[in-house]
Amino acid sequence: QVQLVESGGGLVQAGGSLRLSCAASGRTFSVYNMGWFRQAPGKEREFVAAINWSGSNTYYADSVKGRFTISRDNAKNTVYLQMNSLKPEDTAVYYCAAGFQIVVGTPRGHNYWGQGTQVTVSS
Repeated sequence: QVQLVESGGGLVQAGGSLRLSCAASGRTFSVYNMGWFRQAPGKEREFVAAINWSGSNTYYADSVKGRFTISRDNAKNTVYLQMNSLKPEDTAVYYCAAGFQIVVGTPRGHNYWGQGTQVTVSS
């Protein structure tokens, strides 16, 4: 079992930045591939970014490419999402997720999910 706890969400003006953190506990964090997803009101959960177990490969949704950066610190059992140049359309609950054999870009294979952290971007 892996427990995931997100933090770092909040209210920010358009153009601002936030850094989300996802702290993992339980089984060895470094073996898991990690993803960030988000869900806005009335919309389906969508992929944001992913990182493989070692941090050597990262993937992004087109909507956040060039603005968001995913990273991880396996010594601290934590994955991060640095969000810059935020837009009102980035407003959503952001979730981190973990899995061994994830399908990048989809929730498939992500066996463990956090409870989410709210990000609100005002115009």
